[in-house]
Amino acid sequence: MSPAAHSGAEAAVRALVPDVETLARRLAEVDYLADEGLATALFFALRLPQPLLLEGEAGVGKTEAAKALAALLGTPLIRLQCYEGIDAAEALYEWNYPRQLLAIRLAEHGGEPVDERRLFSGDYLIRRPLLAAIEHPGPLPAVLLIDELDRADDDFEAFLLELLADAAITIPELGTVRATHPPLAILTSNRTRDLHDALKRRCLYHWIDYPSAEREAAIVRLRVPDAARELAVDVAGAVRRLRDGELQKPPGIAEAIDWVAALRLLGVRRLDAAAADRTLDAVLKYREDQQLMRERGLQRLAAGAGDG
Repeated sequence: MSPAAHSGAEAAVRALVPDVETLARRLAEVDYLADEGLATALFFALRLPQPLLLEGEAGVGKTEAAKALAALLGTPLIRLQCYEGIDAAEALYEWNYPRQLLAIRLAEHGGEPVDERRLFSGDYLIRRPLLAAIEHPGPLPAVLLIDELDRADDDFEAFLLELLADAAITIPELGTVRATHPPLAILTSNRTRDLHDALKRRCLYHWIDYPSAEREAAIVRLRVPDAARELAVDVAGAVRRLRDGELQKPPGIAEAIDWVAALRLLGVRRLDAAAADRTLDAVLKYREDQQLMRERGLQRLAAGAGDG
């Protein structure tokens, strides 16, 4: 990245987010409510800049934070969804073998020599998320979301170290590709396993906890603006009770939003046992969890749900 381009990108980011409070306000404008801790972590990621590792229970808004940051910057969100067995070819690049084979056959048919350098040039490269993020032309950095990294294996973590440390990746046939506008990397983990210290050392870190009932009600109302305020408060209290209920899969913020949307669709303005029973599928995704809550009594779940 040239000094002029680097300086210009930094100045543009500074103008957009001069301080933590401005960042939090701009996130709210794209429908994401961040508390002071998360807003500060995102501010550091933007302004230092450094990769940011977000950990927390499923459904607390880790992925949405990256989406909101991309919306705020007006740059692409490039998402790499991790899973068991993911490898470099699926994350970085692969060669377009059918097209290469066609080029070879065309050259042979025309009696021309095969140009191997052309065959292994960028023209025959299929760019996967990591390479696409590195090659983003700017002027502001793309947001690279490496989602649920804990699902990938140790080898894939090690593969990421060059990217996170140097904003560069090595393609044997082409050499090292360096970012002209290094992506803003947001890594997420549900902590199904511990990530390695070598990766953590290269990242800022923030744990996203469940929000307070008041903040969760505000988030729900932001995402389901037509819902009654009382209903959002009721559901925010109810999901807190569910999270304390020894469930296999406690509901996250996303489930709270879905629950309110389902209740609003039925014309419900306050959560009661009957409404909870009709819409339990929207918030609890395991049959055993639903059975457990019905056995304990949904009236207890709904009654005083907005308290606490």
